[in-house]
Amino acid sequence: MGLFSFLFGKKSNQIKEYLEKDAVILDVRTQKEYDADHIEGAVLIPISELKSRLKEVKDLNKPVIAHCKSGIRSTQASQILNSNGIDAINGGGISTMKAALK
Repeated sequence: MGLFSFLFGKKSNQIKEYLEKDAVILDVRTQKEYDADHIEGAVLIPISELKSRLKEVKDLNKPVIAHCKSGIRSTQASQILNSNGIDAINGGGISTMKAALK
Protein backbone atom coordinates (compact mmCIF):
# COMPACT_ATOMS: atom_id res chain seq x y z
CA MET A 1 0.00 0.00 0.00
CA GLY A 2 1.45 3.34 -1.02
CA LEU A 3 1.46 6.46 1.11
CA PHE A 4 -1.30 8.04 -1.00
CA SER A 5 -3.58 5.04 -0.51
CA PHE A 6 -2.76 4.89 3.19
CA LEU A 7 -3.58 8.55 3.80
CA PHE A 8 -6.73 8.72 1.73
CA GLY A 9 -7.96 5.30 2.79
CA LYS A 10 -7.69 6.42 6.40
CA LYS A 11 -9.65 9.61 5.65
CA SER A 12 -12.28 7.59 3.79
CA ASN A 13 -12.69 5.30 6.81
CA GLN A 14 -13.04 8.28 9.13
CA ILE A 15 -15.67 9.82 6.83
CA LYS A 16 -17.60 6.52 6.79
CA GLU A 17 -17.46 6.33 10.60
CA TYR A 18 -18.92 9.82 10.87
CA LEU A 19 -21.62 9.06 8.30
CA GLU A 20 -22.62 6.07 10.42
CA LYS A 21 -23.08 8.56 13.29
CA ASP A 22 -25.52 10.49 11.03
CA ALA A 23 -23.04 13.32 10.42
CA VAL A 24 -23.93 16.39 8.39
CA ILE A 25 -21.81 17.12 5.32
CA LEU A 26 -20.85 20.77 5.46
CA ASP A 27 -19.68 22.39 2.22
CA VAL A 28 -17.56 25.44 3.04
CA ARG A 29 -16.95 26.53 -0.56
CA THR A 30 -18.57 29.54 -2.22
CA GLN A 31 -22.10 29.54 -3.60
CA LYS A 32 -20.68 29.60 -7.13
CA GLU A 33 -18.55 26.50 -6.47
CA TYR A 34 -21.52 24.76 -4.87
CA ASP A 35 -23.78 25.58 -7.82
CA ALA A 36 -21.22 24.12 -10.24
CA ASP A 37 -20.96 20.79 -8.37
CA HIS A 38 -22.03 19.61 -4.96
CA ILE A 39 -22.87 16.59 -2.88
CA GLU A 40 -26.60 15.96 -2.60
CA GLY A 41 -27.84 16.90 0.85
CA ALA A 42 -24.74 18.88 1.84
CA VAL A 43 -25.30 22.04 3.84
CA LEU A 44 -23.61 25.09 2.33
CA ILE A 45 -22.01 27.58 4.69
CA PRO A 46 -19.06 29.32 3.03
CA ILE A 47 -15.96 29.50 5.22
CA SER A 48 -16.22 33.30 5.16
CA GLU A 49 -19.60 33.02 6.95
CA LEU A 50 -18.89 30.10 9.26
CA LYS A 51 -18.02 32.02 12.44
CA SER A 52 -21.16 34.14 12.20
CA ARG A 53 -23.33 31.07 11.49
CA LEU A 54 -22.03 28.70 14.18
CA LYS A 55 -25.44 28.60 15.87
CA GLU A 56 -26.93 27.05 12.71
CA VAL A 57 -24.36 24.27 12.86
CA LYS A 58 -24.82 23.76 16.61
CA ASP A 59 -28.59 23.60 16.12
CA LEU A 60 -28.16 20.63 13.77
CA ASN A 61 -27.02 18.71 16.86
CA LYS A 62 -25.01 16.25 14.77
CA PRO A 63 -21.36 15.57 14.05
CA VAL A 64 -20.01 17.41 11.01
CA ILE A 65 -17.84 16.47 8.05
CA ALA A 66 -16.49 19.66 6.48
CA HIS A 67 -15.34 19.66 2.88
CA CYS A 68 -14.24 22.18 0.27
CA LYS A 69 -12.43 21.99 -3.07
CA SER A 70 -8.97 20.86 -1.97
CA GLY A 71 -9.05 20.44 1.81
CA ILE A 72 -7.56 23.75 2.91
CA ARG A 73 -10.79 25.55 3.81
CA SER A 74 -12.26 22.40 5.32
CA THR A 75 -9.21 22.14 7.59
CA GLN A 76 -9.92 25.67 8.81
CA ALA A 77 -13.62 24.90 9.16
CA SER A 78 -13.09 21.76 11.23
CA GLN A 79 -10.70 23.66 13.52
CA ILE A 80 -13.26 26.47 13.98
CA LEU A 81 -16.03 23.97 14.67
CA ASN A 82 -13.96 21.90 17.12
CA SER A 83 -12.83 25.00 19.01
CA ASN A 84 -16.51 25.90 19.42
CA GLY A 85 -17.51 22.54 20.86
CA ILE A 86 -18.80 20.95 17.65
CA ASP A 87 -17.66 17.41 16.79
CA ALA A 88 -16.21 17.87 13.31
CA ILE A 89 -13.68 16.32 10.97
CA ASN A 90 -12.03 17.50 7.81
CA GLY A 91 -13.45 15.53 4.89
CA GLY A 92 -10.95 17.12 2.50
CA GLY A 93 -11.79 18.07 -1.04
CA ILE A 94 -15.01 17.28 -2.86
CA SER A 95 -13.39 14.47 -4.86
CA THR A 96 -12.26 12.79 -1.62
CA MET A 97 -15.76 13.11 -0.20
CA LYS A 98 -17.41 11.73 -3.33
CA ALA A 99 -15.03 8.77 -3.34
CA ALA A 100 -15.81 8.04 0.31
CA LEU A 101 -19.54 8.15 -0.39
CA LYS A 102 -19.38 5.44 -3.06
